[in-house]
Amino acid sequence: MEKPDYRQLVKDLIKEHRTYLLQDKSVETQLIFDDEYGHYQLVKVGWNQEQRIYACPIHVDVKQEKIWIQRDFTEAGIAQQLVQRGVPKSAIVLSFRSPFVRQFSEFAIV
Repeated sequence: MEKPDYRQLVKDLIKEHRTYLLQDKSVETQLIFDDEYGHYQLVKVGWNQEQRIYACPIHVDVKQEKIWIQRDFTEAGIAQQLVQRGVPKSAIVLSFRSPFVRQFSEFAIV
């Protein structure tokens, strides 16, 4: 079985999540894709009256042949969605968790 293109999988997944956020027209939703260095983010920016909105609900890096989930504020969970798309758990690092806590998950420890 051929190894999936992790970068493309991550980009496709983030694009899917963007469609859910586009319903709020008062906040701009940005896709930030850096293929050269393997950084991928979904960012919300804008204003709610006089309150500044800046949020990064998804941040994923692809490095060392693994997918590093830096931030995941999705309901479904990026890691599980990647597994459903054929990525082995051993190739997914829950980097928003401490290395000590990672050892108790089913995912990569690194």
